Amino acid sequence: MGYPILGDEEKHVFYGWWVALTAALGLFLNTGTIIVFSFGFFARAIGREFHSGRAGISLAFTIHNLTAAACIPLAGRLVDRYGPRRVLLPSTAMFALILISGKAISAEIWQLYVFYFALGVVSGGAGAMPYTDVISHWFDRHRGLALSVMMLGMGLGAIVIPAAAQRLVAALGWRLAYTIFGFAILLIPLPVVAAFLKERPQNMGLLPDGDAEIRVATSVAANDVGLTVGEAVSTSEFWIMLCALFFVTASVHACFIHLPAILTDRGSSGPLAAFASSLFGVGLFLGRVGCGYLLDEFFAPRVAALLFAAVAIGIVFLGLGHAVWSACLAALLVGLGIGAEVDIIAYLTSRYFGLRSYGAIFGLIWAVFGIAGGLGAYLMGLGFDKTGSYLVPLIGFFCAAVLATLLIASLGPYRYRAETHLNESGR
Repeated sequence: MGYPILGDEEKHVFYGWWVALTAALGLFLNTGTIIVFSFGFFARAIGREFHSGRAGISLAFTIHNLTAAACIPLAGRLVDRYGPRRVLLPSTAMFALILISGKAISAEIWQLYVFYFALGVVSGGAGAMPYTDVISHWFDRHRGLALSVMMLGMGLGAIVIPAAAQRLVAALGWRLAYTIFGFAILLIPLPVVAAFLKERPQNMGLLPDGDAEIRVATSVAANDVGLTVGEAVSTSEFWIMLCALFFVTASVHACFIHLPAILTDRGSSGPLAAFASSLFGVGLFLGRVGCGYLLDEFFAPRVAALLFAAVAIGIVFLGLGHAVWSACLAALLVGLGIGAEVDIIAYLTSRYFGLRSYGAIFGLIWAVFGIAGGLGAYLMGLGFDKTGSYLVPLIGFFCAAVLATLLIASLGPYRYRAETHLNESGR
């Protein structure tokens, strides 16, 4: 028995767009917005309590990222084998419970490291990777735009959550702030994602992109073709993407994690530092919005090169300009780069390696994202502790961003292009 044509655009909104919006809500309150983008404000309060240098506090973030990097390839394989929902929902619930447990951390710094280690363990399954797997199966020709709709949640979160974190930490302390975020996850995104996030269009009798053709659900999705993990790792595209991502991610994380400290060192107030971080979120939001459309219309490596170049320019403004407007412009430009990172990784993974082993391949690439982000934040703090200034590490990260731009621009043609589906009249 066939299914109703829910994808008929004249009568209904294609359900895939509701899936994308559901994923956006899930990413609004997520590991990225709460742990990564807000860490700078938690770090200041944690540093005052533990009487530790910036490298010591940055090490907690590094532990989180390295742990996430080690665990996300496993999460990717689990997604490929059992489906995104069976990984995403329990991981998100555990992420929330770990945040709530932060209230029990004592003044021993090793407990802080254990806390961020535990967050890193579940970050892969609770982060963007399972959502991108779902969206990549729901969309083909409009995949870039759909990924941008999904990532709007993280973009809005990058604007709202750091400002909320700054206020919560100032008023209630960092432990209770994390606890509040944990309860918010349990009450808002988790039930919505559980109710509305459907894994595959074929399970509802639909086709990717909402094409107006009647087709019954099948056990294997029509677009589940591509390379195995071993085949992908043997390609030059895999290693070019990996190296480019490593360099640009280290640069971006180093800048936005330490942005509040850079501004306060220059005499800015806490609210002004929060405003600059919100501009980083605005840049991230704009990167999310524009990147998806550009990926569908233009060759993705060129789009990525343009955004990576914006990161390099932003680092120049952050290192050489001491005015507040310079730091705000830097935050906006760096935000553009990180705003497109997830979209670009997800899109390039699907186009160069297909969807057969998407979760596992994405997990390997995302592991580098985690390692690079943690290393970048730590090296920035270490550079400050050693030299008393952020200038030397900023020079190094500028060079890394330029190298990432050149590498990503060297990628060749797609291996898996978007298919063109016939409409009902056969055109």
